[in-house]
Amino acid sequence: MLNVNDETKNLVAAVNSRLSALSFHIREYYWVDIKKINEIYRYNTEEYSPDATNKFNIYPEQIPSWLVDWIPNRGGYFIGNLQPAHMDFRFFTLGNLWAIVSSLGSQEQNEGVMALIEEKWDDLVANMPLKICFPALEQDEWRIITGSDPKNTPWSYHNGGSWPTLLWQFTLACIKMGKLDLAKKAVAVAEKRLKEDQWPEYYDTRSGRFVGKQSRLYQTWTIAGFLASKKLIEQPEKASLLFWQEDYQLLETCVCGLNKSSGRKKNKCSRFTPPRS
Repeated sequence: MLNVNDETKNLVAAVNSRLSALSFHIREYYWVDIKKINEIYRYNTEEYSPDATNKFNIYPEQIPSWLVDWIPNRGGYFIGNLQPAHMDFRFFTLGNLWAIVSSLGSQEQNEGVMALIEEKWDDLVANMPLKICFPALEQDEWRIITGSDPKNTPWSYHNGGSWPTLLWQFTLACIKMGKLDLAKKAVAVAEKRLKEDQWPEYYDTRSGRFVGKQSRLYQTWTIAGFLASKKLIEQPEKASLLFWQEDYQLLETCVCGLNKSSGRKKNKCSRFTPPRS
C-alpha cells in the first residue's frame, strides 16, 4: 500500500525484512508432516548451540497419541503454536487456509495442506465444512485450557466445531492450488443442509451432524460464505483478486535463511532463481 520513494524506502525495507523473517520462521519451525514428526520423535533434548537440531527443546513425549495415528503419509500442515518446550500440534483450519492464500507457506507446503485436507476429509469436512480445529480438547485438557467453558465443550463452538463461513476461504485456497473439484465437493455437502437448517453459525459433534447448541440462525457470514463460494466456483478467474502469489524477492532472503539453518551454506547464499511459469 506504500508508494516507494525516498521518504518510505526505509520503511519498505523494514517491512520486507520482517516478512522474510516471518516466512522463514513459519516454514522452518511450524511445518509438520510424517517426516518431521518422526524427526521430533527421535529428538535429543537439552541441546544448546546454534547447530542444535532441537532448537526449542521439545520433548518427544509431547507428541500426542492421536497425532501418531492421524498424520497421513501424504501432506502436512502448520501447527497451532510453538514456544520453548511446547508445541500445539492441533490443526487449525483458518490459519492453514490463509497460509495458502497469502503464500506464507511454500508451494510444496501449500500442496501438502491441500493433500492433508483431502486425506482427512471425514475428520475436517464430514457432514459440514469445515472444522475450525482438529482434534477437540477433551477431559482434563478441556477443563484446564478452557476453564471448563460450557460453550466450548468438545466438538462444539471454537473447540472443534464446524463453521460454514470457512467455506469461501477453503474455496479460494482450492482454486489457487488447482483443486476446484474439491471446492465443489465441499459446497455440495454444505448446500444439502444450510438452507434447511436456517443458515446457522456453527455445527456440533465430531462429524458436524448437529446444529450448534448455542448457534445463532440466519447468520450473515454463513450466507455470505456460501454465496461467495458459489460465485468463485462459477468464475474462478475472479479468485486471483483475493490471493497473493509468491514474492520472489522475499523468498530469496527466506531461502538464504533456510540454507544457513540447515548448514548447507554458512557464509554466502547463492541467488534464488524463480521457477518458469
